[in-house]
Amino acid sequence: MKGMYIDYTGIRVTDLERAHRFFTGALGLKEVRRGTMHHGGIWVLLGDPRSRQHLELNWYPPGSEFATRFVAGEGLDHIGVRVRDLPNVARRLRRYGGRLQTQFREGRRVVVAYYRGPDDIWIELIQQ
Repeated sequence: MKGMYIDYTGIRVTDLERAHRFFTGALGLKEVRRGTMHHGGIWVLLGDPRSRQHLELNWYPPGSEFATRFVAGEGLDHIGVRVRDLPNVARRLRRYGGRLQTQFREGRRVVVAYYRGPDDIWIELIQQ
């Protein structure tokens, strides 16, 4: 639609520093800015310098109307990341606590691996 575009994706995290360390260290995202919400929650906007995509980490304090019961992966299927060197990126994910869920080939030229990151958020690595 003209005059409209998706700006970022926000995810709820239970440990903001752990999630920040994972997404900046393992995936190379950079902190763009951060702020405090009216109820005391904290948001951190991370950016991918190459694709210009943004991921917002949202932490809500106990007692906030947004601090609902956390169910890992609830409503978020996965975050897709294109890579040139899947084995190298996979090592980085593991170094930051990522856990391999599954890996497979799609045809002869595409390798796909799913890893679980903080709060069991799935990260899909795609190498073509």
